[in-house]
Amino acid sequence: MSQQLLALDPQTYTRHLLHTQEREWAETNCYVDVWIELLHARGLEPIAGLPFTLGIDFEGDQWTFFKYQVADLFELYSLDVQELALYRPLTAHIEEQLSLGRPLLVELDSYYLPDTAGSAYQLEHVKTTVAVVEIDVEQRRLGYFHAQGYYHLHGDDFANVFHLNGEKNPHILPPYCEIVKTTHQPPLQGDALLGASLGLLKRQLQRLPDENPFVKFRARFEADMRWLINEPITTFHQYSFATLRQFGACYELAATYLKWLQGQNVAGLDGAIESISWLSTSAKTLQFQLARAMARKKPIDFTPVDQMAEHWSRGMEQLKAVFLA
Repeated sequence: MSQQLLALDPQTYTRHLLHTQEREWAETNCYVDVWIELLHARGLEPIAGLPFTLGIDFEGDQWTFFKYQVADLFELYSLDVQELALYRPLTAHIEEQLSLGRPLLVELDSYYLPDTAGSAYQLEHVKTTVAVVEIDVEQRRLGYFHAQGYYHLHGDDFANVFHLNGEKNPHILPPYCEIVKTTHQPPLQGDALLGASLGLLKRQLQRLPDENPFVKFRARFEADMRWLINEPITTFHQYSFATLRQFGACYELAATYLKWLQGQNVAGLDGAIESISWLSTSAKTLQFQLARAMARKKPIDFTPVDQMAEHWSRGMEQLKAVFLA
């Protein structure tokens, strides 16, 4: 049985501008990237839901894994996100939920996702979140959003990603899966969308970390450098993803959100945009410096992190002055 929610063609699909314009961080994280395209394909503006990018913190050994908030998705877009318990073959659940008009967000193995060619496809087993909107079990075809776009996978990749070959392996645990339900309320548009988004922004500013997260990160980064310089390049990629890439990509989205507000005639944001954009750019530069330092087995200069702390404090104070005064 074939189920298709959106009539999309990977060859003609037009990505959201967040995935087409020149950006410092081409991809953010799998969950955010999937939501950007899923909202966009449904005719909704994903930028309005980005206030969560301002409330991240350093969590002791990594930065917050930033993601769209379930409550925000309901408030702005009238989408109800619920976890799905898997007790049948995953393909059966996908067929049924798609027949009910619900996309599914599910963790799959990038080893079998052709869109990851050159990074993980047929090279490395890495879990990632995709949004499924089309399935045909008989033809072995899956239509899904992932990273920066919309894709199809077929044949052996379909069989392997759903473990359809051979006996069931008891050591393979069911993936985490969510369904996206449309409610009877229409999504917000125009001034209503802007007003609700500003409300979410104020909420994030009220829950900013009590301690400057870059001060905490600086101390941990310096301690981590003692063992990082003796680690292989694979450790660099893992460490960078959890730290520099997390806050770098997040703050680039935060700056994009503030620029969107400017486009909606919200004033007084120039200084905050400059400071937050600086955090993103500096994270990218620091990532290259860390890679070189590990290759040369030499420590890194931590002064940029001190400067990040100053820019974070300045940017957040400016935003609080505009929205919480």
